[in-house]
Amino acid sequence: MPRNGDVVLRRLQEAALELFDEHGYDRTTSAAIAARAGVTERTFFRHFPDKREVLFGGEMALSEILTGAIREVPPGLGAWDTLFLAFQAAVPLIVENRAFAEPRRRIIAGSPRLQEREMAKTMSLTVTLATALRECGVDERTASLAAQMGMAAFGQAFVAWLDGANTDLDDRLAQAFSEVHDLVVGRV
Repeated sequence: MPRNGDVVLRRLQEAALELFDEHGYDRTTSAAIAARAGVTERTFFRHFPDKREVLFGGEMALSEILTGAIREVPPGLGAWDTLFLAFQAAVPLIVENRAFAEPRRRIIAGSPRLQEREMAKTMSLTVTLATALRECGVDERTASLAAQMGMAAFGQAFVAWLDGANTDLDDRLAQAFSEVHDLVVGRV
């Protein structure tokens, strides 16, 4: 059995995606995922509290990158530009995981329970972003609104990037943030 935690984690994710594709999310068990990955079910549960988290386990890393980037932005930049820089900081992580993101999106789209879970995770990340903005001096209402709009812009950029051949996530992100800005100032 492999001992390297990152290798095991990746094998579990790959096994889960394969099994979810082959048998569907609901008919795939954590035991089957562990067996496909060549580890014990106990090892599975060391990495994930349940099979849903195979699809959502990267939220913490993304959250840490985003909040860390928000805290590093020079004071006075403004909430919208701060969020743009934070999402730019997360681009390498997201690009690195594209091979996982594409089948993950398809699997989530096929399950109302997973869609609900994704919405809850998105809301949690939005609250985390708003909190980080408030800690940097942005008032509560502005922080909340900016975080919601930033997540929406990021979501649009992410989907466009996954759907587009030979597209650059940085370009998609800049375009989405610009489009939201244009909506706000009435250019669209």
